[in-house]
Amino acid sequence: MDKKKTGNIVFYVSLLLVVAMALWSIAFNDSFTVVSNAAFTFLTTDFGWLYMAAMIVFLIFAVYIAFGKFGKIRLGSDDSKPEYSNMTWFGLLFGCGMGVGLVFWGVAEPLTHYLYPEGVKGATPEAADFAIESFFMHWGVLPWANYAVIGLALAYFMFRKNKKGLISSILEPLIGEKLADGWLGKLVDILAVFATVAGVVTSLGLGTLQINAGFHELFGIPADLLIQIIIIVVVSVIYITSAVSGIEKGIKAISDMNLYVAIGLMAACFLVGPKLEVLNSFINGVGHYIGNFLPDALGVHAYGDNSWIGSWRLFYWAWFIAWAPFVGVFIARISKGRTIREFIMGVVLVPATASCVWGTVFGSLGIHLGEKGLMAVEKLKEAVAAPEVGLFVVLKEYPLGFLLSIVALVSLCAFFITSANSGVYVLSMLTTDGNKNPPNNKKILWGVIQSVMAIGLLMAGGLKPLQTISLAAAFPFIFIMFGTCAAFIKAIKKEKM
Repeated sequence: MDKKKTGNIVFYVSLLLVVAMALWSIAFNDSFTVVSNAAFTFLTTDFGWLYMAAMIVFLIFAVYIAFGKFGKIRLGSDDSKPEYSNMTWFGLLFGCGMGVGLVFWGVAEPLTHYLYPEGVKGATPEAADFAIESFFMHWGVLPWANYAVIGLALAYFMFRKNKKGLISSILEPLIGEKLADGWLGKLVDILAVFATVAGVVTSLGLGTLQINAGFHELFGIPADLLIQIIIIVVVSVIYITSAVSGIEKGIKAISDMNLYVAIGLMAACFLVGPKLEVLNSFINGVGHYIGNFLPDALGVHAYGDNSWIGSWRLFYWAWFIAWAPFVGVFIARISKGRTIREFIMGVVLVPATASCVWGTVFGSLGIHLGEKGLMAVEKLKEAVAAPEVGLFVVLKEYPLGFLLSIVALVSLCAFFITSANSGVYVLSMLTTDGNKNPPNNKKILWGVIQSVMAIGLLMAGGLKPLQTISLAAAFPFIFIMFGTCAAFIKAIKKEKM
């Protein structure tokens, strides 16, 4: 089967699946919600243990590969050099992997854990410790190790073994070339496309809701569907244009700008916020995170109530696994020339640390208001009930709050655009037989599809069902990623050391 035909199979089947799912979720939202919730509840209830174990396996894999004898191998020829500076590389992978989520949840998640903790009384110093420790667990090394599995393996096979930029290519040492190029490989790539579309569309929607909430809180602009559609259209023009201009130009320029804006915003919030509490919370959080790492990472009750674990930890693990193909492919594409050890340190340790610092700074802004009685607990509960407004409600209580909220909106938009144009690039790669520089017509098409789906879902009443079904559909990726670990180790053992 020729290259063009195999690429078309993945493209057309993926497109058909995405359109069918979109029509179901928009036209028959109630039934779609019931099915998606039932599927996700079944998987996280009956296979919660597997999600927990999988994330630990991915971390062990990353540590073994980074600090073993293979760490000095380059992702490319032995004399290859990185295509991007360390700052640009970090900005690209951080914006793609976490950006929108951290801005969305940076204030809201720690504040929610503070008000509604598991096992301790809410709105207490103990709840504050629980909140920061839980944030570290959810945004620390485990999700980034999960991203590194696909990213490292694909970068190795793409740039050192000259394979296609497809997830199916990674599995070739394990299942053979015939199956990797055949029906099984196509199925893997189609699942990757669906998971990417669903993940990016839900992020687009969540980002839109938060941008709209920011405009409403700051300028009194209505928080309604018309404004949300206008935001999606405007942002879509920017992210599609930047994706068409390529990684080296549009995507890189926005990512570089946003990295400095985000660092500046975090530094400013630290300076106007409770500085001593932030420092104490970070050090205390690191201590609890390290000391309780395995009990927390593997903590699922055999007989007790797992509702908190299911709605937070297992939800996050499923979400990060669903994002692994998207983020992994993009990270692989930008990592040519780096050593394996440099890749693991850069993809796992550095962004995990940055995420924890971010969560401590922004989380402490909200928790401080509750602990010092500067905002009534009921008011704080109202803020977390609609997490998209939490950031702006809390920032308003601090000096320069209005200005910081405007900067936060700029950062949110930039992270939003970076995630979307990265998604467009990855979808175009996966549906053009792994082309590392996919054609612009594919980028435009996938960009339009993402935006139309986001608008349709907002019109239908919400993004949650699509997000939930994407988590259920991504369940097979646990096994694909186990296979990726095995295939990579099998292949790299043949390297001459």
